[in-house]
Amino acid sequence: MPNIFDQNRISSGSPHAIISLEEAGRMLDSMLAGIGRMRRVLLIPPDYTRLQSWSGELTCMLYERLSGHAHVEIMPALGTHSPLTRTQQQRMFQGIPADCFRNHDWRRDLVRLGEVPGQYINEVSGGILDYSVCCEINRLLVEARWDRIFSIGQVVPHEVAGIANHSKNIFVGTGGADTIHKTHFLGAVYGMEKIMGRTDTCVRKVFEYMRENFISEMPISWLLTVRDRNDSGELVTRGLYAGDDRNCFDSASRLSQKINIHKLDHPFDEVVVYLGPDEYHSTWLGNKAIYRTRMALANGARLIVLAPGVDRFGEDPKIDMLIRRHGYRGTENILHAVRQDPDLVDNLSAAAHLIHGSSEGRFEIVFCPGGLSRSEIEGVGYQYADLEEMKKRYMPAILKDGFNSTDQDGRYYYISNPGLGLWGLREFFDRDLT
Repeated sequence: MPNIFDQNRISSGSPHAIISLEEAGRMLDSMLAGIGRMRRVLLIPPDYTRLQSWSGELTCMLYERLSGHAHVEIMPALGTHSPLTRTQQQRMFQGIPADCFRNHDWRRDLVRLGEVPGQYINEVSGGILDYSVCCEINRLLVEARWDRIFSIGQVVPHEVAGIANHSKNIFVGTGGADTIHKTHFLGAVYGMEKIMGRTDTCVRKVFEYMRENFISEMPISWLLTVRDRNDSGELVTRGLYAGDDRNCFDSASRLSQKINIHKLDHPFDEVVVYLGPDEYHSTWLGNKAIYRTRMALANGARLIVLAPGVDRFGEDPKIDMLIRRHGYRGTENILHAVRQDPDLVDNLSAAAHLIHGSSEGRFEIVFCPGGLSRSEIEGVGYQYADLEEMKKRYMPAILKDGFNSTDQDGRYYYISNPGLGLWGLREFFDRDLT
């Protein structure tokens, strides 16, 4: 496993590495020594939906090292998600006082930095779209005088950006409605299958335009993890990368592509996905079960989603209403709805989500929620099944990730957390993954 330290850089990882907290601490110490003395520091980790990213542990380690001599504030990169409760803060960021945390409001409390011109959007989208994109981020990043901002998170395949994190953590995680709506819609109409698992996607190019043109002078250090399951099914950290440019992201992405993309020679006929109740409370979050498996599913396949914590559709009341109004009914129907519904035009990320969450009529989606009724699930276009009955049938508590079989259901594939990877036929990834 290569370990590279160059002033404030970290590059450590390989497909079989296991990085301990102690090793990570030594790497952080080297990085902080390279940066030098800091009096005011802002930490931007992901929110509770990325509980398993190791970002909470890294945030705690940075806080422990910095709080004795620096003023430290923490603003989780919420994007459109709900703020963390104090219980969630205590679990993810153990020992950090409540008064250190700041909440991001993606509809307000923003500063405009500039605009990505429509001509550039037209270029990166191949002529599909030509709107401009307003770049706004939380005013805390801009108006306070920070000696250093640490953006912390996990690099993993993603349905909107292709590969999650780095500049996305700032422009979506602490960004405003226009950026969030329009980049999500751009990715959806361009096509998820052409984006997921790739680094230089049309959406990533927009984030990089913003980074290079609007925040290049900000003192941001990126701290990125790559996570995987070991042979016993336990989550481990395979890679830790840090730096003040894009190199750390590219290195982390190459490792993630090796270990988080599961390439298949044959499609799945039946997949069972479990959504842990601590992480997944809405279809807005839980539809990773659909996004991350769609390229692995055969025509006519059956996707069963066990979702004990899901009790709503959207994290935001307006978006929840739009999901209920339009449902997951395919790209053609949603694009028609965008032309007809001003509310959807004003919330294009909702339109993108509805496209992402549809099977396009190609496979069945059976949703088994803990807190939504049959009429609610069927009202958005999914099939419904009773959660308790399906848990007795598939018994997720004893299943292992990968292939399982029963006399009743035959052979099926089980995924205990869809947020940790991407599954797809090898043909989708035969092309260069850049």
